[in-house]
Amino acid sequence: MTEEEQWREYKRTNDPKIREELILKYASLVKYIAGRIAIGAPNIDYNDLIGYGIIGLIDAIEKFDPNQGFVFQTYASKRIRGAIIDELRALDWVPRLMRKKAKELEDTYIKLEKKYGRPATEEEVCEELEITKEEFNQILLDISGTTIISLDEVWYLGEDNYEILGIDTIQASQSQNPEVIIEKEEVKDILAGAISRLSEKERETIALYYYEDLTLKEIGKVLNVTESRVCQLHANAITKLKVSIRKKIADFTK
Repeated sequence: MTEEEQWREYKRTNDPKIREELILKYASLVKYIAGRIAIGAPNIDYNDLIGYGIIGLIDAIEKFDPNQGFVFQTYASKRIRGAIIDELRALDWVPRLMRKKAKELEDTYIKLEKKYGRPATEEEVCEELEITKEEFNQILLDISGTTIISLDEVWYLGEDNYEILGIDTIQASQSQNPEVIIEKEEVKDILAGAISRLSEKERETIALYYYEDLTLKEIGKVLNVTESRVCQLHANAITKLKVSIRKKIADFTK
């Protein structure tokens, strides 16, 4: 039985045996997506992430329509990721204190950049916050949970209230609206400039995670660092990118 025939048979009969076969067949997709999301949820058990993802996979299997011409893996990926993110949001897994720390770190980067006329170094941030480098790295690890949906959040709101998601600035846009395309191109330029100012390892982390689609564990192997260090690099990189976006928004609204 081909995959197409398997889907048609399942939609016709709702056979639980076929359903189980489909779940087992795409379980590796759940593990892969859970592994990627783990970069922003180091305090959440990996098996719990898989469990949330399985719920999304089952939902995708039930709602998928093979007659629409979509590839199931693409359709399911969104459902799986969405299910995991929704569950994490419901759990409110990022304590208020961590959100406060993340905001404080962003504000410090902005303050020092205004002071020096260039991006601040980690040493300068540590000095400003009166903390050690070890404490700085711990803060990055603590706030990594605030970056899990960093590229799924609204990064820029145009004058005509066009919501632009961070991920849309990386992926090719299907929109034919010239104003939306121009605004997204502007944000791409902002992000490109911000990324160019990141440290080498931060740039590599962003590239490996968002462009090469590697998991936390895989990035650690490529960079020859621990998974905790990958979380720190990712958190600091996203913090710096958010700072760049916040500054540009402030410039636009002056």
